[in-house]
Amino acid sequence: MKLSLEVKTAILVILGIIFFIFGFSYLKGNNILDSNNTYYTEFDYNALSKSSSVTIKGNNIGKVTDIVYDIETGKTRVAFSVDNNIKFSKNSIIRLYKPGFMDANALAIISAKDNDIANNGDFIKSEVETNLVDKLTGNFSNISTELDSTLKSADTLLVSLNSLVTDNSQNGIKNTLAELNSTLKSYKNLSYSINNVVKKNDANIATILDNFKQASNDLTVLSSELKNANLTKTVASLEATLDNVNGLLANVQNGEGSLGKLMSDDKLYANLEGAALQMEQLLEDMKLNPKRYVHFSLFGKKAKQYDADGNEIKK
Repeated sequence: MKLSLEVKTAILVILGIIFFIFGFSYLKGNNILDSNNTYYTEFDYNALSKSSSVTIKGNNIGKVTDIVYDIETGKTRVAFSVDNNIKFSKNSIIRLYKPGFMDANALAIISAKDNDIANNGDFIKSEVETNLVDKLTGNFSNISTELDSTLKSADTLLVSLNSLVTDNSQNGIKNTLAELNSTLKSYKNLSYSINNVVKKNDANIATILDNFKQASNDLTVLSSELKNANLTKTVASLEATLDNVNGLLANVQNGEGSLGKLMSDDKLYANLEGAALQMEQLLEDMKLNPKRYVHFSLFGKKAKQYDADGNEIKK
């Protein structure tokens, strides 16, 4: 079947009208294909907007679909849709409340405990959350107080900064900026000087770095040698030697051996001291009277004899 141009045009116009109605309703928050139930309530003033949330026990189950001001009663009539699977009593209360400080107002269904189920299109009584307006006013008051405190702090800071930069001298801040500029120039010159010193001593610095590198390598080799050395055996030998020395000293202290007897026997010490004294006296006498001990005669003459006191014995 071949459609004429007029029929095709009519179909397109009808489809366009349908899409326009559907789109316009969707933008207004109404879904034509939506099967939700619609209920009504009213308030003394409007604190809602279309698409405001409708909740039950904190769960989002619908939204506000229409808000109309009734001139005759002076009240605001609100229509809201709820999922048709949600059943609640028509004696319930629709409460206007604010979920959070930054959230928009919403409606909450305070369900009544009876079996008188609300039907599509029923009117439900409403109430406003206690102190909702006071809470809003208090929040804004707190914000205002905090903002005022912040502004006062900022003003104090600006006054302090102003007192810092205030200079009653003739040139004021100009002198400060000039001094700062002079300081920066001095640092710049110092930087150039350091750079020149580094350039002039580049070879020396390179030599120092090479020497440091060589020393580091030597230390690495020494550390490796010490690591590979049998230090345990050396320490054990040293400990054995020290034990022997300790044993020897213990024997000396106990009077064992010649050295021990010499150190612990007083008589032996006295005898040695007496012998040394006699030896000293003998040497002194030999020095003073050598003829007593050395007799020499070129022609065989008999040597003279002397007594203990050094007197010649005459025969």
